[in-house]
Amino acid sequence: MANIEEQGGSSRQIAIEPNIVPFIDLMSVLIIFLLITAVWTQVSMIQIGSSIYGKKTTDQEVQVPPKADIAFRLDVLNNGYRVLIGTRTVSFPKANGEYDFDKLVNYLKEIKQTYPDKQDAIVTILDELSYGDLIRGMDALLTAGFPQIAVATSGVE
Repeated sequence: MANIEEQGGSSRQIAIEPNIVPFIDLMSVLIIFLLITAVWTQVSMIQIGSSIYGKKTTDQEVQVPPKADIAFRLDVLNNGYRVLIGTRTVSFPKANGEYDFDKLVNYLKEIKQTYPDKQDAIVTILDELSYGDLIRGMDALLTAGFPQIAVATSGVE
């Protein structure tokens, strides 16, 4: 607050005390906003192994592992799962409105036995499905022994 002090004579001095309470309020709100956003940026990151579509980090030629040319994709659809391996397509429809996770994992383990060198897989999901459905598909691939999972944003018919 500003006030005028008179000292015995004709000189007047103005004493100013700035009100810093609004400034402190503003800073506290900004700090809280910063902390909340920093937490959510960490939650949104998932480590799922090296992506087959990732950028090259070295100047060396990439060597293709054996049987890597076989297309292997898991599609998460409204009506169930669909597995594409090479030219073969197998569907796992929903049972009682739920995805059939156990049948999917058993089939993926059979694929792993057929192609033991295969490490990578692609998961695609429709935009209207929940994030949990994508995670369950990724869990099925990890359980079956496919640690290098890439998430594709399109390609589901």
